[in-house]
Amino acid sequence: MLKYIYAILLISLSFSIHSQENNDIKLSALPYYSYGKGLGITSPDSIFKLNIRFRMQNRFTYLNNSDTEDGYEAMIRRLRLRFDGYVGDPSIIYVIQLSFSPNDVGAIEDGDNLNIIRDAIVFYRPNEHWNIGFGQTKLPGNRQRINSSGALQLTDRSINNARFNIDRDFGLQVYYLNELENKFSYNVKTAISTGEGRNWTKEPDNGLAVTGRLELFPFGAFKSNGTLFEGDLKREETPKLMLSGVYHFNNNARRTRGTIGDDLYEQRDLQSVLLDAVLKYNGWAFQTAYMNRTTDNPITINPEDASDSRYVFVGHGFDTQLSYIFESNYEIIGRFSYQEPHKKIETLTPQTNQYSLGVTKYIWEHSLKLQAEVTNSEFNYFDSSTSNDWYLRFQIEIGI
Repeated sequence: MLKYIYAILLISLSFSIHSQENNDIKLSALPYYSYGKGLGITSPDSIFKLNIRFRMQNRFTYLNNSDTEDGYEAMIRRLRLRFDGYVGDPSIIYVIQLSFSPNDVGAIEDGDNLNIIRDAIVFYRPNEHWNIGFGQTKLPGNRQRINSSGALQLTDRSINNARFNIDRDFGLQVYYLNELENKFSYNVKTAISTGEGRNWTKEPDNGLAVTGRLELFPFGAFKSNGTLFEGDLKREETPKLMLSGVYHFNNNARRTRGTIGDDLYEQRDLQSVLLDAVLKYNGWAFQTAYMNRTTDNPITINPEDASDSRYVFVGHGFDTQLSYIFESNYEIIGRFSYQEPHKKIETLTPQTNQYSLGVTKYIWEHSLKLQAEVTNSEFNYFDSSTSNDWYLRFQIEIGI
């Protein structure tokens, strides 16, 4: 009897060891999961990492415009899916961002591409200072444009950002980063790109755009990369300031705003100067921006119809924005924007003043927030006539 019991124990032990070995083999082949900014998946051999993130903005807007009947818009303003990680080596990083909402993709027209792809770029980071990227992403332009639309205090960027920003493009970007916590710091960001904007395939290019951005931090870097989001959510214990300037030259641009806008009837050389300042301290946040675009002859004429023209928006604009976040994570924001077209196009587009007042409730910082905003736009035309537009908006932002 003991002999049979001993045999059964040996068989059970052998089966247990064999099962454990099989489990160990299976476990070693499973990916590793992490949860931070998104869902991270790392291969067992650590040579591949994928991070998945999403965000959406759902909004309702009541419109009161002087030249149309009152109405409302209810829409998914933005719906984005982002993938990033590394392949082979943690210093080789990829970023992919796709957009799906109608406002992101744009109207589908003959000869145009479907603009689902926003970012598709590979970065090489040999050390903490250098960052070299090749592909399509945002150019190192004005501060508000560099920030994600999900990191805004109000429901959208300013009218000057809409007119003067240099947006996304395909090319080579090289950054030298030198941010220190409590010492004078600086970043230098440069790019050489096509100048035609994202997903351009209409015809071969015959021009280039060059961009340079200098960022100065007189009192050291912001907490948690605080220049990348609006508002002082981290409550800086000492004043933190960023000053920056951008120069952008777009040779033989084909579109009314360089990398975005309608196609021009003739190509133009465009120059842009973009200046920013951001100050944060103890819940207060102040930012201001100056934007300017110039070209020798902004108006282009349709060769088949002399009465039809398209123009480069040249001129300048100024934004200023102030906010305070309470301990309850409610925030009050005010913004004023002034926009003036150059005299060469002042008969074609009005001078504009815009006033915005907003309240935001942060539930999980910028990743989950409720926003309400009222905005008034004043339009002053060349013939001395004026008009006023208003909107009242509620928006929910959610993302990981």
